[in-house]
Formats: sequence, C-alpha cells, structure tokens
Amino acid sequence: MDRSAEFRRWKAQSLNKADLSRKGSVDEGVAELVQLLNAREQYFTTSSCAGRILLLDGNINGFEVQKQNCCWLLVTHKPCVKDDVIVALKKANGDAVLKFEPLVLHVQCRQLQDAQLLAVRSTHGLEVPLSHKGKLMVTEEYIDFLLKIANQKMEENKKRIERFYSCLQCALERETITDLHPKEKIIVKNNSYSHKKKRNREKASGKCVTEENDKKLESDDDPGINVTLFPEDY
Repeated sequence: MDRSAEFRRWKAQSLNKADLSRKGSVDEGVAELVQLLNAREQYFTTSSCAGRILLLDGNINGFEVQKQNCCWLLVTHKPCVKDDVIVALKKANGDAVLKFEPLVLHVQCRQLQDAQLLAVRSTHGLEVPLSHKGKLMVTEEYIDFLLKIANQKMEENKKRIERFYSCLQCALERETITDLHPKEKIIVKNNSYSHKKKRNREKASGKCVTEENDKKLESDDDPGINVTLFPEDY
C-alpha cells in the first residue's frame, strides 16, 4: 500500500469536514497557523482553539472537570470582565469552575519525524473552583483577581501563538531546503540561510530563528499541541 497516498486521502476527507472543536470552525486567532500546517503535505489539523476563558457547571470528582458532561455557562476568546462571570454564576446548580485554556491544536502527522519537528508542551493554563452545589464559595473581589490573571494569560497566549508561528514557519522552510539539498549543510544565521561554503543560497522569508532559539523552541513553555501519527492499520 502507498502510505503517502493513503495519508493524502485521509487528509482530504478530514479537511472536507467541520473542525472537531465544539465551535465547529477555526478561531480567527489561530487561522494562519492552521493554514500553515494544512498547506504542508505531512500534516493536517482536526481540531483547534486559539485560547479561551470558560465557566463550567457540573459534577466534579476531585476537581477534574469532564467538559462533555458539563454546562457551559460562559465562554469567550477575548478578555473577560467580572460582571459577566457573576451573571453566569447565577445559573450554576452544581460545582462551577473558572478555566483559562491556551492554544490547542490536534494535528495528524504522516510519520514520526514530522511529529518530532512539531511537538511542544505547555502548562500555561488556569483552573479554579468557584461554587459548590450552586453556592458561591469565593468573594467577588477574588473573582476579579482571578480574571485579571486569566486576561493576562490570554494576552500572553496571543504572543506565544505569534512566536510559535514564526518558529514553525522557519523550521518548515529549513526542512524544505534540506530535502532539496540533502547533502549540503544548511546553517541558520543572521536571519538568512547560508551555504557551508559561505555562499548565500536563498534569503529566508519572514523572521527566522537562530540555533539558540531552536533550542528554546524545544524547551520553552509554548502552547500545547497534540500530535497523532498516521495509524499503521488505518
């Protein structure tokens, strides 16, 4: 079986369907990143979220929220104000939790080396219980404090998306050049691609990262991405 052809068929089928997120479509704040990935033959996205603030109401076991069994009292991809949360909390009958979730991408990868180029992890989130059995357990002052933190995380999340996009774009461009010239050593320096013999082969489009930034991309606390390899028995 031609694995590449089978992956292309699977990708075409998936991209013809709606985004698997609750919203069913790609958020504006992550659209360029999704387009960048889907334009590459070795990747495609199935679900995404640019980052959001949530207020969920449901039964919580050990403060572990099962979102599919919860009532979504409030969801926004923009900064949130206290009054909106207070109004939404009045609808809570169970245990309400305020959450901030950063960028999420679910990406199918053609093979292991493609996933290794892409995968990063993140702990840039927030999850705090506010009520129990419909009774508010914190003060409005504390809710205001939490929202300031959540809104700050939302702004930081936007910056991380931009940084991740730039780093990923540059990494994919380098990979393309390496594929075209596998026997040549490509060095990223001074925002351009340089030949080992110090001949300029091609100017990098956009902002490229240095080798030091490449290491940072691997270890930095960037938005999380969930990657899935093309299954052998598909």
